[in-house]
Amino acid sequence: MTEQPPVLVERRGRVQLITFNRPEIRNAINREMSERVAAALDELDEDGDLSVAVVTGAGGYFSSGMDLKAFARGEFPGVPVRGFAGMTQYTSKKPVIAAVEGPALAGGLELAVACDLLVCAEDSVFGLPEVKRGLVAVAGALKQLPARLPRGVVKEIALTGRPIDAQRAYDLGLVARVTPKGSALEAALELAEEIAANAPLAVAATKQVIDQQDAWHGDDFWAKQGELAGPVIISRDAQEGARAFAEKREPVWEGR
Repeated sequence: MTEQPPVLVERRGRVQLITFNRPEIRNAINREMSERVAAALDELDEDGDLSVAVVTGAGGYFSSGMDLKAFARGEFPGVPVRGFAGMTQYTSKKPVIAAVEGPALAGGLELAVACDLLVCAEDSVFGLPEVKRGLVAVAGALKQLPARLPRGVVKEIALTGRPIDAQRAYDLGLVARVTPKGSALEAALELAEEIAANAPLAVAATKQVIDQQDAWHGDDFWAKQGELAGPVIISRDAQEGARAFAEKREPVWEGR
């Protein structure tokens, strides 16, 4: 049998599916995986026929985080610009959805919260146990979690190292959907298809306004938003959306 690559990348219409594929070690991330994920996200950014990505793990696990054996050999699983696993510092200008089965702990949680939306199975757990090992979570969770959760909750998770279950993660607003065990990917793909059915330029600009506005000051919001939204509003897709509404039909997007 031909050995499968450690990251699988598929196209399903306008949806890109990225799968961590080392289930024998719970999809622990090494340098090669990081490079492959980064290459896939480069393709997502550059390909006008792709609108959204779903990131998941094979074998019933999302990811256990960094491959510690590879790290002990001197290998660092990060790449320039995108960071750990090719995604924790920067994912894409387009939406990325995490489909989580099983535990998402330490680096696994940092991978999940690098994504725009999280879909998880009901038996999933989320946590940052680094402090129990004398470490600090440095791959993005301490930046992403305070933007999504009350600061007191973030401190409880990060300072105790105690995980939270899927239901509490949903109640807190960390995850978008909780599914029966084994069906997180199916639900994530359904959500991706719903997003991909919308105008691609509008989706990308909307995500960028949400993501970038914390760096804007005061009235700069309106000018910065205009820089991103203005080209969309005068695009052919915007005209098509108006025509399709008037003609009571589904729009046909061109991405321009």
